[in-house]
Amino acid sequence: MAEEPPPFQSSKLQDVLKIHLNQNDTLTRSYDVVPSVPPSPTPPTDPNSNPIHALSKDIPLNPTTNTSLRLFLPHPPPPPSVKLPVILYFHGGGFILFHASSIVFHDSCSAFASLFPAIVASVEYRLAPEDRLPAAYDDAVDAINWMRNQALDPTKSEPWIREHADFNNCFLMGCSAGGNITYFAGLRALDMDINPIKIKGLIMHTPYFSGVQRSESEIRLINDDLIPLHKNDIMWTLSLPKGSDRDHMYCNPMVSNMIYGDKIGQLPKCFINGNSGDPLVDKQKELVKILEGHGVHLVQHFVEDGFHAIELFDKAKAMIFCENVKKFVVETIAS
Repeated sequence: MAEEPPPFQSSKLQDVLKIHLNQNDTLTRSYDVVPSVPPSPTPPTDPNSNPIHALSKDIPLNPTTNTSLRLFLPHPPPPPSVKLPVILYFHGGGFILFHASSIVFHDSCSAFASLFPAIVASVEYRLAPEDRLPAAYDDAVDAINWMRNQALDPTKSEPWIREHADFNNCFLMGCSAGGNITYFAGLRALDMDINPIKIKGLIMHTPYFSGVQRSESEIRLINDDLIPLHKNDIMWTLSLPKGSDRDHMYCNPMVSNMIYGDKIGQLPKCFINGNSGDPLVDKQKELVKILEGHGVHLVQHFVEDGFHAIELFDKAKAMIFCENVKKFVVETIAS
C-alpha cells in the first residue's frame, strides 16, 4: 500500500496550489496559469480577430454575497421563435480556486452554448476558505431562484433569457467541484418551489468527492500530476466547515446517502463522466452505485484513459465530452 501523504501544512500551500493562507483565514491566489478573461457581449468588429463561439455578458446574482452570472448565448443567436435549453454551470477548482471568468471555464461554456446549442449561465459562486461550504450550495440555490424569477416575470427578465430560454428544459451542470455542487443543488431543488421552470437533468463531470478511508484509485494515483492526494486533502481542509473531516456529507457520498436516503431517488435524469486515470474515479463510481440503487435514470461514461479534467487540456477529448453531453441533453429533452 502507498504511504499516506503528509498532513495538511499551510507552509506547503504556495508550492502545491500557488496560494498563500493568510492569518485571517483568507487566501492570496495566483492565477498566472489560468487567467480571467472579459465577457464578449457584442461580436468582434475587427475582421482579423478570432471568431467567437458565443456572446457573453456578466450580470449580478446576489449583491449581498457579491455573486454573479456569466451568460453565454450562441453566436449568431437563433431567432426568438427558437427556444434554447438553459444550463446553470458550476466551474471546478476544489471550491477554493478559479472563477466563471477563468479562461478554461469561459471557453468551455462558450463551446457548450454553441454546440448544444443552449443558453449557459455560469455561476460566480463564493470560494472557500473565505466562505466555506455550504456557501457555494447556497449560491447555487440563488441561481436556481434567479432562473425561476426570469420565468415568472418576463417583463423584468434579462433580454437574452426572455427571447431565447426554454424554461421547460433546464439543466444543472458542473466540472469537478462544480459536479459536487450540481449534485447538492439538485437535492436542494427537490425541496424548492421552482415552478414554472423544470430541471430535466444533472450533468456531473468528474464530480469531486472523497472520504477518510482512501479509495483504491486515490492510493494508486497518490502522486497524480494534477491532483495528488496531499493537494486534494488541502482543498477539502480549506473548504469543509471548520472541524469537519472528509467523512462530512459534503465530501463522502456514502454519508450523504445516509442523510438524504430515498430523496436521492427523486432526482431527475443524471449524467456522470469520469476517467480511470483520475484519483477521484472510485468515489465517482460510488456515487453511480448510490444513484442506481435509488432508481435514478443514469447515463454514465467512464473511459480507460485520461485524467481529471482532461477536456480542459485535450481538444479531442473535449469534443468527445461535448458530444456525449449534447446527446444526453437532446435525448433528455425528447423523452
